Amino acid sequence: MKDILHNKDFTCVAVSKTKPIKEIQKIYDLGHRDFGENKVQELEHKYHNLPKDINWHMIGHLQTNKVKKVVPIVSLIHSIDSIKLLKIVNKESKKINKVTNCLIQINISQESTKYGFDNNEIDFLNKSFLKDYENIKIRGLMGMASFSNEENIVKSEFENLNKIYNNVKSSIDDINILSMGMSNDYKLALEAGSNMVRIGSKIFGARNYQ
Repeated sequence: MKDILHNKDFTCVAVSKTKPIKEIQKIYDLGHRDFGENKVQELEHKYHNLPKDINWHMIGHLQTNKVKKVVPIVSLIHSIDSIKLLKIVNKESKKINKVTNCLIQINISQESTKYGFDNNEIDFLNKSFLKDYENIKIRGLMGMASFSNEENIVKSEFENLNKIYNNVKSSIDDINILSMGMSNDYKLALEAGSNMVRIGSKIFGARNYQ
């Protein structure tokens, strides 16, 4: 586990969803500071009951009516999946004089059940477009590969996202995060160029969703 948590080659977001405060505190006590949640209510509860030097990552689908609750407490939103959401994050950030770090979510598996922009929908990402969004900073891209036992499919999707990332990076100064890879496929993601992984079960063990 320590080789995942304390690795200088990439950032590990410890996915703490469904996990109690005491279990998160144990990982915190090992020196880890990046934790990810996918539900706003759970994120709020943990933010108020754990040390304030934690970098909280919003990694789940973010509803527009929940943005005002998330913006004050997160270090990074991974799941910007529409221009409408981008506008609302910018608006709520402006209200509290904050610049919110965001990742654009790409639906690399092209599954209808997953959120995110299609590969060919992000031509809008350029300096000219972002001039109107002074209270957000686009830091990179996020994607989730197909849940498949076919390594070549997963690898291809990660490599494709890396190509998109490098294209965007060449035109926007602040781009430096490629968030892809979870417990079951993070090694493939790292091989394909990821520098941020979202790891849950390999750190906390199996989840209890009851």
